[in-house]
Amino acid sequence: MAAGYLEILRARHAARLLTGTLVGRLPNGTAHIAIVLFTRAEGGSYTLAGVLAAAYGLATAVGQPLLGRAVDLYGQPRVQLPAAVVSALGMTLLAVTGLSSLPLAYLAVIIAGVATPPLEGGLRALWPSVLKGEGQVHRAYALDAVAQEIMFTVGPLLVTLLVSLWSPAAALLVINAIGVLGALSVVLSEPSRTWRSAPREAHWLGALRSPGLLALLGAFFFVGLALGSITVAGVAYADDHGRESVYGWLMAALGLGALIGGLGYGARQWAGPPEKRLRVIVGLLALGYLPLTLTPSVPVMTALAALAGVFLAPAIACSFIVVDRHAPRGTVTEAFSWLVTTFGVGAAAGTAVAGPAVELGSTAWSFAVAGAGGVAALAVLLATGNVLAPPSRTPAVVTGSENDRNGAVEPGFSSGHKA
Repeated sequence: MAAGYLEILRARHAARLLTGTLVGRLPNGTAHIAIVLFTRAEGGSYTLAGVLAAAYGLATAVGQPLLGRAVDLYGQPRVQLPAAVVSALGMTLLAVTGLSSLPLAYLAVIIAGVATPPLEGGLRALWPSVLKGEGQVHRAYALDAVAQEIMFTVGPLLVTLLVSLWSPAAALLVINAIGVLGALSVVLSEPSRTWRSAPREAHWLGALRSPGLLALLGAFFFVGLALGSITVAGVAYADDHGRESVYGWLMAALGLGALIGGLGYGARQWAGPPEKRLRVIVGLLALGYLPLTLTPSVPVMTALAALAGVFLAPAIACSFIVVDRHAPRGTVTEAFSWLVTTFGVGAAAGTAVAGPAVELGSTAWSFAVAGAGGVAALAVLLATGNVLAPPSRTPAVVTGSENDRNGAVEPGFSSGHKA
């Protein structure tokens, strides 16, 4: 396991691109947490915190595919860095003005969300030009998912640390300044500067003309809903127990569980179509969310949060392969950006629903939203089995190519073709 990951990280530019992307995504990965804590500190209600976070998520959902298509058309440096700067300025506006003017607060989070750079999709577009062979490329997808969980583990702790040592406003400013530096590191790298999208068929729907991709996005909307609801539910649980630090530990435990699950998933060679495997993984993910509704003592709840996260990274890693197999050629950044968008819309819906669930019901009700989201994601995958079927042909990926709807296979997936 370790040898395979180290081989990827030793490849020229790989460690820099992975690290820069993770750092650049820190503002987006922690935005919902930072917005909720900032709003509560400013005297806002759970509902307002949820709605502001939802507005950010929806704005991100609008911006990601548009910026992703712009990257496919114009290259990474001309889009990623300016977007990162504008997004940081939006959050700076929120930190400076606070909630004194709600229209201005909404404008600030919308600017920050719309301008969030599509660094995730950009990184996955760069892997074939940096690594050798399909095995390394798809192992990098697993490493990518694992590395994200490190960010989701460290990010909440960093935000809560900045809040406790300084203030929620300072947390917003510092996190977004760090994000701009990460984006700068990526766009100054040689692979980012020289990357160009593969030729694409002109079509107004772009990547969305693939029925399989639409089915996948529908399922991962509900995965995003589950994660978004946990953001608000975790804050309510921490308030119930009188300690703000409890929230950071719950979110860190969730990320740690995903980290462990991702490492285990990437450690072995998987046989068979990833579309079928994804259904099993999402089913286990849904099963892990349900016990959170019990809201037991802090130590037990922390353990349940870690257990709930175990299948998150495997689900994400497997979804990367499915995107690669079903997205039309020439739409790689846009297709992955739509996956980010799906998470954003789902997370926004989750935060919007979980806030009122706390105030009208209880903390347990808000965690029930997460369980319902996981079950709904599985239902979508089962209901769309026909359109989300394995492609009929699976020739090998050509190293250095962008994406091929029939060509992406995971290590260990036999295509039936020999070199």
